[in-house]
Amino acid sequence: MDFNQIFKINSDEKFEALALEVFKFQYAENKVYQEFCDLIQTDVENVKTLQDIPFLPVEFFKSHNVVSGEFNPEITFLSSGTTGQQQSKHHVKNLEIYKKSFQTTFEDFYGDIQDYIIIGLLPSYLERKGSSLIYMVDDFIKTSLFSESGFYLDELDSLSEKLIEIDQRNKKILLIGVSFALLDLVETHQFQLKNTIVMETGGMKGRRKEMIRKELHEHLSKGFGVENIHSEYGMTELLSQAYSKGKSLFSCPNHMKIMIRDPEDPFHYLDKHKTGGINVIDLANIHSCSFIATQDLGKKVNTQEFEILGRFDHSDIRGCNLMVL
Repeated sequence: MDFNQIFKINSDEKFEALALEVFKFQYAENKVYQEFCDLIQTDVENVKTLQDIPFLPVEFFKSHNVVSGEFNPEITFLSSGTTGQQQSKHHVKNLEIYKKSFQTTFEDFYGDIQDYIIIGLLPSYLERKGSSLIYMVDDFIKTSLFSESGFYLDELDSLSEKLIEIDQRNKKILLIGVSFALLDLVETHQFQLKNTIVMETGGMKGRRKEMIRKELHEHLSKGFGVENIHSEYGMTELLSQAYSKGKSLFSCPNHMKIMIRDPEDPFHYLDKHKTGGINVIDLANIHSCSFIATQDLGKKVNTQEFEILGRFDHSDIRGCNLMVL
């Protein structure tokens, strides 16, 4: 299958047609996905719409090798996790697909990466191996035409000075950071940034008290002196990202789609403005599984945008866990 088709989708009809083609391929080539589909008694011949496609619970990436076909991966991305916690593993056959996915998506939302000074404030990710986010941001930094681009760990004083100085030079800046580190920065320094996009990637993970996204963005917006805080929605198990340019409203690239499942019936989908579990179709996941039921809660706001509202407790995850257990 030619993966370049994935990045030429320009309509819902083309998306659905390609998704159904990917489903047939993955059912045939992905033993874990095939076994899951068979266990829930999927009538494969009658899978004719997106709503008919089974979604694999994201936990499978912790307990199984979720791969379509047999290959030696170019890289294996690992999820973050506390000591002793089982990590998700995403075996990537072709890094070119991942790079094409994140480069195309960023440029569709924000323009040419080369035009930005990229500053990564991602200490918790830099301190471990196998982060897909670090791989992406590192590629952004290498693509940027500016020597000021780079990663920062805990050098908040020097980062503050640099950020203020380059912002005043009317350069386009992307500050992409994990939530707790961005909060640390604005609690020790004050800014009035005019040319900087501040993008949070989520993640307190025991470093600070969890807070809802609205509260987080209010703190960050005030601290950085910017009107909107941008967000990136991605995960180890995906090769695509959704972005929010403010107000926590996320949009997907053309090769990715969100569906909201009923928390009480995972095979039923909800209309706009109703909260449920987020299912992701990521066609860039051609060599793993493109149809993933996440543990995130959200709702569609309109045909193009959605909100992330939180996560299920483990006790709330119902259905589709036949093989995980």
